[in-house]
Amino acid sequence: MPMPVTELEAYLREAFPDAAIEIEDLAGDGDHYKARIVSTAFAGLARVRQHQLVYAALKGKMGGELHALALETSAAAA
Repeated sequence: MPMPVTELEAYLREAFPDAAIEIEDLAGDGDHYKARIVSTAFAGLARVRQHQLVYAALKGKMGGELHALALETSAAAA
């Protein structure tokens, strides 16, 4: 079963409450999203580590309910 965009956004907002988050459904099927997340939580972290934090925030849903997620992450000015 696909993940609704509202559920995806809820996971991300819980993990990154200060973030500016934009989500786009790439295929219109609820399985392929692009997310742009700008958060102070990413400050000083390598992009790989930023993405690991996002995947951790999804609590194991990646690869199951959520098939594909293209990520753009960056640190917000503190």
